Amino acid sequence: MPEAVKAREVTVTRVFDAPREVVWKAWTEPEQLARWWGPHGWSTAPGDVEMDVRPGGGFRVSSVSVDGGAMTTEGVYREVVEPERLVFEEPAEQAWHDGATSTLTLTDLGDGRTEMVLHSAIHTTEELGRMAAGGMNGAADRLAELLA
Repeated sequence: MPEAVKAREVTVTRVFDAPREVVWKAWTEPEQLARWWGPHGWSTAPGDVEMDVRPGGGFRVSSVSVDGGAMTTEGVYREVVEPERLVFEEPAEQAWHDGATSTLTLTDLGDGRTEMVLHSAIHTTEELGRMAAGGMNGAADRLAELLA
């Protein structure tokens, strides 16, 4: 019997030694996002990032792994509150899930530090949900390296 698809909650939290505006740009500027998107072993060319960061605007990010695998993530921004909050949805047409809604919250902690909380509800199987969590954590690690 196939594994059941249901909403899986994934939350990634990091504190960066970077001002909130810098972290915001890492999430909302194609050149910046391309530098850290995806787990270690994946790369994204700046030309493969399309972003229209406004409510109702779309995004599309295509990445490749060192072993030649490819993955495209696309969706729509539902809420944009610069520089503190993004809410975006990915449609069910994604290859590994039946839709996802993610909320990014950036909190200014003072002293040039920012807390990032990325919470996603992903409609997928347990196995693919674990893989998604690993990928999201890997990307957050790469973002921390970029901001260090």
